[in-house]
Amino acid sequence: MARLFVDTDKFADSEGPPIVEAFHSALKDLVRRKLDESGGDWNAFVFGKAQELITAKEIAAVEARLLATGHRYTVSAMISQRERPDAYKPVAGSEDPATFSFEHPDARVEAADAQGREVRGQGDNVVQGKTNTVGIARYFRNNDNVMHCLNEGVPDNTIAIIDDSGGTLTAPILEKFKGVICAGGTIRSHLGILTREYGIPCLMNARISGIHEGDTVELETAGPAKTGEMYQRGEDGSVRIWKHASKN
Repeated sequence: MARLFVDTDKFADSEGPPIVEAFHSALKDLVRRKLDESGGDWNAFVFGKAQELITAKEIAAVEARLLATGHRYTVSAMISQRERPDAYKPVAGSEDPATFSFEHPDARVEAADAQGREVRGQGDNVVQGKTNTVGIARYFRNNDNVMHCLNEGVPDNTIAIIDDSGGTLTAPILEKFKGVICAGGTIRSHLGILTREYGIPCLMNARISGIHEGDTVELETAGPAKTGEMYQRGEDGSVRIWKHASKN
């Protein structure tokens, strides 16, 4: 049977749960079978009849077997769970903007320092800057948030907190942000690339806790940027996220 690039990819991720690995294997076997049936090489297959030979129905059948086991995907954006509640885990936490906050179990939390800054998480710095980035936390989790800012403008000093690493949701207003905290992805994700090109400080793969709408937050963007090699070596290298004590 045909071999695929992922069979020998030295940058492949480590093994996941057995049921997920079985799902990946089923997809790979489908591609192998279709590549063999095509009678050509890999390039001819990919740039030729792959989309005709591998049907959406066949892929859906593989996914159906995974979901039948009770496995559910973890959302990277709220819209996924809304459109396919059968396939995604429920989003935990209150949806009231006034009280909602991401609560990651691995968030680094420390008491306030002499400057009144509480460590409330960490993330992967996309680009090392000269200074840290301070602004007002505002959550962007759905189209309503984005449309409001398109109509009314993005408030000054906005540090956008989002869960979609694709960057599509906030693309129309991205350049107006002072900084970005993203709960998913890596420095190589679409959002990481966009923020780098716009020159917007950004922390990807952020794990935060206790940061609410309107809080003053500080991103340790003067800290080292994470590299692709660090991901491969399993090194953390994350920088801190602080919440400033309220002045009220």
